[in-house]
Amino acid sequence: MVSDVHGNSRDLKRAGEGADALICLGDLVLFLDYADHSRGIFPDLFGVENADRIVELRTARRFEEAREFGNRLWDGVDRNAAIESAVRRQYAELFAAFPTPTYATFGNVDIPRLWPEYAGSGITVLDGERVEIGGRVFGFVGGGLRTQMRTPYEIDDEVYAAKIAALGEVDVLCTHIPPDVPELCYDTVARRFERGSAALLDAIREVRPKYAFFGHVHQPLARRMRVGATECVNVGHFASTGTPWTLEW
Repeated sequence: MVSDVHGNSRDLKRAGEGADALICLGDLVLFLDYADHSRGIFPDLFGVENADRIVELRTARRFEEAREFGNRLWDGVDRNAAIESAVRRQYAELFAAFPTPTYATFGNVDIPRLWPEYAGSGITVLDGERVEIGGRVFGFVGGGLRTQMRTPYEIDDEVYAAKIAALGEVDVLCTHIPPDVPELCYDTVARRFERGSAALLDAIREVRPKYAFFGHVHQPLARRMRVGATECVNVGHFASTGTPWTLEW
């Protein structure tokens, strides 16, 4: 199981070795690597120096300044066309690296409308849907909630909650974002809380699945904790670790 792949196709090719299936919890795209500002769509277009500056502003939570700075860089550039072209190149490489079978959902930086073009035979894309894997029922909900970052696949709380509710009874919950528990949402390096889902937390308490898996928070204060009967697990920042989380049942 992997999440937050962010362009790491090299390790993704080996992630499913010895497993019955690979589960991917989203964020395939690498727009900007906060650990290495030379990697990603943004520095490819505007250079490392500008990437350094926008990371500095975002890390300081000066989002309006970061947005204004970015808008100046994009002036005269067809932003949508440039980003889509770069994302398509990444998707072509990443989807080719997925083993068979793979079950995947979207992250907040993904562009869902492009996935059907790249998800070939053996790759099942799920969002607000259930599937049986190894005799257990897995429910998948992708994307993130609205933030000041305005990443591509952020949705309203009500829409997200409706997708969670549509899953019903499941053995395993698979989402990109964590439940709204402070220890699971706080990033110790970015020094901020990412948005978790209250609806997801409510479902964990009511449905009581055996596991709830997610990613999104790259350096969480707590990687796993129990909420009632459910083991909640951040499966890791695959872009940096290159190591999948293994579920043995």
